[in-house]
Amino acid sequence: MAGSVTRADLSTTEAVARRLRGGSTDWRGVVLEGALLLSLLISLGVLLLLLTDIVATALPVLTDRPVEFLTSPMSARAERAGIVQGLLGSLLITVLVAAAAIPIGVGAAVYLEEYASDTGLSRFIRTNIRNLAGVPAIVYGLLGLAVFVTVFGMGRSLFAGGLTLAVLVLPIVVITTSEALRAVPTTIREAAFGVGATRWETIRSHVLPYAAPGIFTGTILALARAFGETAPLLMVGAIAGTFSLAGGLLDQLGSRYTTLPTVIFNWAGYPQEAFRALTAAAIAVLLLVILLVNAAAIYLRNRYDRRW
Repeated sequence: MAGSVTRADLSTTEAVARRLRGGSTDWRGVVLEGALLLSLLISLGVLLLLLTDIVATALPVLTDRPVEFLTSPMSARAERAGIVQGLLGSLLITVLVAAAAIPIGVGAAVYLEEYASDTGLSRFIRTNIRNLAGVPAIVYGLLGLAVFVTVFGMGRSLFAGGLTLAVLVLPIVVITTSEALRAVPTTIREAAFGVGATRWETIRSHVLPYAAPGIFTGTILALARAFGETAPLLMVGAIAGTFSLAGGLLDQLGSRYTTLPTVIFNWAGYPQEAFRALTAAAIAVLLLVILLVNAAAIYLRNRYDRRW
């Protein structure tokens, strides 16, 4: 019996050795690897083509008057038009989204993962949160129009737009925070309980710091999505007009507004060639802002990974 096991072991070892030395080729694996590589190259090629076209179209504007383009107000004359109102509006919208969505989303995730029992109701809530993350953005625009604009009487204001986008990104914040909390080893919680820490002390001093990189990454990427949304804002009052802080911040929260994606949407409908270049330049600025936000997320994640 022992001799047969030894022969089987030797035959297995020899088979592995022959495979490592380059024996028979797994052609199905090679075909699959080639198909995956081709898909990657096609995706990168399409992305590179789009970026090249945008940069080439935007280059005259970004080289001739880069500072003026960023600091000038909107205008019907292409040679004088800028995006400062869109940048200010997008910044205020993002601040409102962060103030509304991050505390509620992180708090909901902490409750679901650390306090709530594994019942049918909690599983139902988790499933619906994941389903809400896949709802099209225009549906949230209709929700904002019906609830914030009409029911709560906020009108087509910047405040209504910020709350609409906050509801849009809220499921994403909850999901990413839940995943970060779920990745915390159970031994950390057990060690804290073992020295007499309460549940809240354990969460505050051990679980949240350990999960901070994932939470930061998820929330920052959610804000980046809110920064680039257009359709929900068009439903709740965004216009392609002027925007300034002359009347004070509180006055602007209750008035009409514009954002950078809205400006891009408006300029894209103009037939003049000059506005085509302006549209490409605004898209380039939007992409740059999103890339900077992603870089900030990577930096914060790496920083907290090294710290903890």
